[in-house]
Amino acid sequence: MAKYIFVTGGVSSSLGKGIIAASVAKLLQARGFAVTIQKLDPYINIDPGTLNPYEHGECYVTEDGAETDLDLGHYERFLNIKTSQANNITTGRIYQHVIQKEREGAYLGKTVQVVPHITDEIKNYIKSLDAGHDIVITEIGGTVGDIESLPYIEAIRQLRWEMGKDNCIVLHLTLIPYLSAAKELKTKPTQHSVKELLGFGIQPDILVCRTEHSLDSSIRRKLGLFCNLDAQSVIEARDADSIYDVPLLMLKEKLDTNIIGKLRLVDRQEPDLTRWKSFLGRLKNPLQEIKIGLVGKYIELQDAYKSILEALTHAGATNEVKVRIIPIQSASITKENVSQTLSEVAGIIVAPGFGERGIEGKIIAIQYAREEHLPFLGICLGMQCAVVEFARNVLNLSGAASTEMSADTAYPVIKMMEEQQHIRQKGGTMRLGAFDCELNPNSRSFAIYNQRKHISERHRHRYELNPDFVQPLDTAGMIAAGVNPQNNLVEIVEIPSHRWFVGVQFHPEYKSTVENPHPLFVDFVKECSR
Repeated sequence: MAKYIFVTGGVSSSLGKGIIAASVAKLLQARGFAVTIQKLDPYINIDPGTLNPYEHGECYVTEDGAETDLDLGHYERFLNIKTSQANNITTGRIYQHVIQKEREGAYLGKTVQVVPHITDEIKNYIKSLDAGHDIVITEIGGTVGDIESLPYIEAIRQLRWEMGKDNCIVLHLTLIPYLSAAKELKTKPTQHSVKELLGFGIQPDILVCRTEHSLDSSIRRKLGLFCNLDAQSVIEARDADSIYDVPLLMLKEKLDTNIIGKLRLVDRQEPDLTRWKSFLGRLKNPLQEIKIGLVGKYIELQDAYKSILEALTHAGATNEVKVRIIPIQSASITKENVSQTLSEVAGIIVAPGFGERGIEGKIIAIQYAREEHLPFLGICLGMQCAVVEFARNVLNLSGAASTEMSADTAYPVIKMMEEQQHIRQKGGTMRLGAFDCELNPNSRSFAIYNQRKHISERHRHRYELNPDFVQPLDTAGMIAAGVNPQNNLVEIVEIPSHRWFVGVQFHPEYKSTVENPHPLFVDFVKECSR
């Protein structure tokens, strides 16, 4: 049976539970344990696929096509593993399953209640990852005390009682605010947060304290006294320059050995973090700095493009380059200001997205990149905009567009996929997850992927390059560099005569990790740094 670690949060949201959970997992993995992580989200949406990025940030897509919380991206980037639908559960999914079972008569006429039926379903989902893992880390979304989180907290209480403290521990992440007027760190909010947990029948085993200043021994003893913990179980989590510093900071705090002791595990080896430290060394000691423009619709919200930003970090470290992201709101780009807007950047990425707002700005930016031989990477909608721009300005198809933006265009160079035509339900119905792609041996992409003819990448889209326009585009100089072998959907377009111009229908950012940076981003950054 696997051992379980539950990560809860208190005092404030956005303290970084996902990073702490991923860091703990990384340390335990480095000690030789088979580890996985899951995220329990308290919102009633079935998944974040229909949520506006302003509401929830990026929607991360797994290999099996699950639309999930962005924290799963952190899990994969830290652990270099693939997650699945089982790694992200929402309240909506829990209730949907319970109601479906009730309609089928599975409860034999009993009154269906939060306890035990909802909590039992939560426990079943938590334990579904047991097989094949030594340790399962479960992050509870939200903050202790939120009404939405109560069924999850109750499920944890029951699991601790059923499994025993040697098999199931709670790590509580909290905030120790610093009052500059008093020049003091204040522990009272944390004390109240722990009391809230105690009121629900849960005693945290480890307290991880997010803080801007160091916790001295007196504060640790005070927190231990009022929160029923030994001082060694009060862990300092100082603000770090990079999220990738956090595993090493937690190693210094001996969080991993503390957990091993509380779960009565036999320590297997000293943590092997050689590759991690090598990555950090390159990240923190770049040979040069470059600016890359990220053109997008939600550019003021960095979480909307979290995986792209992290993929650029990985690629920068690989090339020993500091990548400075210049966020560019696509709606602000005009023909009059495009040259000035892009004058300082060494290359541009046109980001994915949905909807009409900012589309023309993206197309103008792409035209500038094409004509000025500025390195360009278009992702999903960014690739579609590149096709539209080329059709308008090279093929001279005036008014060429995607049918998503202009349903009655005379030149629908991008159109809705055939299998999507009759779908009316929006949630979970896009082309989602990993699909094969066959690369053209004469393309740049073939070389970038180390001359692999067959690759697999993750998708999230409804629209495709209209096959009726593939040949005219090719004749004019934009080739189909990658095609799905099952349905001939064009996955990659390139302009061979350009310095570096690649558009991809898939999302390469989802597969970039610390230990395996994605080759497209690595080569793009390499070109931008020349």
